[in-house]
Amino acid sequence: MLKKGIIFTAASLFAVTAVSNVQAAAGRDYISIVGSSTVYPFSTTVAEQFGKTTKFKTPKIESTGSGGGMKLFCAGSGIETPDITNASRRIKFSEYEKCQQNGVKEIIEVKIGYDGIVLANAKTAEQMKLSKKDIFLALAKDVPDPKGGETLVANPYMTWKEVNASLPDTKIEVLGPPPTSGTRDAFVELAMEGGCKKIDWIAALKKTDSKHYKAVCHTVREDGGYVEAGENDNLIVQKLEANPKAIGIFGFSFLDQNGDKIQGSIVDGEEPTFENIAAGNYAVSRPLYFYVKKSHMGVVPGMAEFLGEFSSDKAWGEEGYLADKGLIPMPEDERKQFASDIKSSKDLVLSK
Repeated sequence: MLKKGIIFTAASLFAVTAVSNVQAAAGRDYISIVGSSTVYPFSTTVAEQFGKTTKFKTPKIESTGSGGGMKLFCAGSGIETPDITNASRRIKFSEYEKCQQNGVKEIIEVKIGYDGIVLANAKTAEQMKLSKKDIFLALAKDVPDPKGGETLVANPYMTWKEVNASLPDTKIEVLGPPPTSGTRDAFVELAMEGGCKKIDWIAALKKTDSKHYKAVCHTVREDGGYVEAGENDNLIVQKLEANPKAIGIFGFSFLDQNGDKIQGSIVDGEEPTFENIAAGNYAVSRPLYFYVKKSHMGVVPGMAEFLGEFSSDKAWGEEGYLADKGLIPMPEDERKQFASDIKSSKDLVLSK
């Protein structure tokens, strides 16, 4: 009997805590958003519009990176946790599991559009024309031995010309996001792995030793060729202006907004333009998302209305104000599907 009493008390305490955590969110009269630096300008634009045109307060948004945002979002429910997290890649299964373990069991997933990942340099420098293979050879930790054979060596390339004789004889110095960034995840997968698998014997590893294949294709060099420049993309733009020989990695929207200062590199023969990304011609592009804590809907003021603003055609449509900021709109059927998911509060279900 004593044991049953202890179990009952613990269960009751958990239930009361869960309820009070959600109720605590009612003590906050604004929406709290964290996450991706790439999605940040789009989210901020919608938040400002929302604050101007409704009775609700303008949401507060922090640029923490996709990984950092997921960590905060999945910590639990309540006033001390964010309502929404932005992400420049889809939620990982490990993050979804962490959310579930911490009581964030009902999540709404919203894809907002598409974005290109650009390698850009100052307009005062020569525009780079790169292949995905060039990118891999320049930035991977280990690369095929230049002397030949199917062996890997620590990356010996110090200049772009050493990677490809047609490229400038300038030092490889690439300013990019840290491992917590969704842009870093997507860049490694789309650009580096995209180039890695152009090397036949490494591509063959995917079938025989997938872990080794991923380690080779996804591990970035740490000897100074790649410089972690934080989550502040505006700071990277400033550094590129100061050092025309360097290259920066960030979302297309930052190139679009700073076209007077920087230029995007051509990758596999395609420029990172709005039209090329929308048409699927530019290979280094990815979808963007945000995730909503369903337990905060109807508790934090303005949640449903904010989601309605974001998913309106005037915001994310082909002629919407987010396209003016560099967001590549989804096709109409996708926009309708995700708008419908928001209205029905469709739960995200992931399986390993």
